[in-house]
Amino acid sequence: MRHEGTAKLDKRTKDLVKRLGPNDIAIIDHVDMDRVSAETLLASGVEVVINAAQSISGAYPNIGPLILARGGITIIDNTGEGIFGALREGDDIVVEGENILKDGVLVGKGTRLSVASIESAMEVAKDNIGVQLDKFARNTIEYLENEKDILTNEMWVPEVKTTIYGRHVLVVVRGYDFKEDIETLRSYIREMKPVLIGVDGGADALIDAGFSPDIIVGDMDSVTDSALTSGAELIVHAYKDGKAPGLERLNQLGVGDQALVWPLAATSEDLALLLAWECGADLIIALGTHTNLVEYLDKGRKGMASSFLVRLKVGPKLVDAKGVNKLYRSTVSANHLFFILVAALVVAAAVISLSPVLRNNISLLIIRIRLMFGL
Repeated sequence: MRHEGTAKLDKRTKDLVKRLGPNDIAIIDHVDMDRVSAETLLASGVEVVINAAQSISGAYPNIGPLILARGGITIIDNTGEGIFGALREGDDIVVEGENILKDGVLVGKGTRLSVASIESAMEVAKDNIGVQLDKFARNTIEYLENEKDILTNEMWVPEVKTTIYGRHVLVVVRGYDFKEDIETLRSYIREMKPVLIGVDGGADALIDAGFSPDIIVGDMDSVTDSALTSGAELIVHAYKDGKAPGLERLNQLGVGDQALVWPLAATSEDLALLLAWECGADLIIALGTHTNLVEYLDKGRKGMASSFLVRLKVGPKLVDAKGVNKLYRSTVSANHLFFILVAALVVAAAVISLSPVLRNNISLLIIRIRLMFGL
């Protein structure tokens, strides 16, 4: 099969998807393609994804490549990093079979992945999940000693203007099924008006759903400029030594002077949960957060010490709304509507028959309609 398009290159998939269009060919360097990245690539409308690395290495059964293949996207896999030297952003290229051509010259070659080949690789990878679990557990235990301050010591928390004390707080992370979960909680958000905290791209998820985040927490590397300049309070996640790479971007946007910097050895979603807890939230609802081994491996995490400790701390007030869309889905069938309509007509007829005044008024209305239209 032959595909023609414009080359768009980036070794960070989440940065690349921001500038992809239907006529582009995405070129990435992404070992073990995760689910969220695959879903954003699929949503961009591209028909071809060229990966310099292995989309599924066999370390664990990551589902990202399968999402792309089932979505009809052609995957040319494991071309090697040389593809980034052979092509530039905006080059017109052709993908023919497993070959990548520029001006008729072969510039790269990879392995074309099919649904069957990916499913086979995932079956093999399942045998390695025990090894990954053992490594993950060992790393978690090792880092628990270094990060125990989260649980045991008094913690400094940046002072925000948003009132959190005594209120519900909804923390949104752009994780699995986040769109469906936000939609399911739409009525809750409108009725309870919780404080809305977006963790990086979670801020865009809230905006896309029609809500305005009150606070944005994160590295600021996967959130749009429009979200950062929306008026939300900004908390930049910094390393323990105080370095905050995300602050540079905020300075470029002219909002750096309004941002608060929070140095802590934890994940950005951990910071959001801790902020709600330390500021006296009445209830903390977590949506889209990472809770299992595959999700942590998808994020490139080698352990979950900080997340484990944070959840121990905030547990009494924490409600995990992840996957809430699967618990209950309201459906109204045509039969239900029919019976409701019949019942309403029966009640109306009964009221009219028992009320002489109402019956006379309806008769007068019918006479006026006839006179108006000459009937």
